[in-house]
Amino acid sequence: MHEKYTGWHKSSYSGNANSCVEVGHGAGGGVGVRDTKQHGHGPVLEFSPEEWRVFLAGIRSGELA
Repeated sequence: MHEKYTGWHKSSYSGNANSCVEVGHGAGGGVGVRDTKQHGHGPVLEFSPEEWRVFLAGIRSGELA
């Protein structure tokens, strides 16, 4: 995938202190997730649009809690 992600923002699902992730959106609809502690220099976990929908559904249902 390796899209360029923009609009990085802290996820509303992030906890306090050092357990925060940022979410960025790609032009092709993909979503990138990264650790805020890396200050934009760490790896990015990439999701296709469908993978992101399934991931969020799992979080919301408690399946991935």
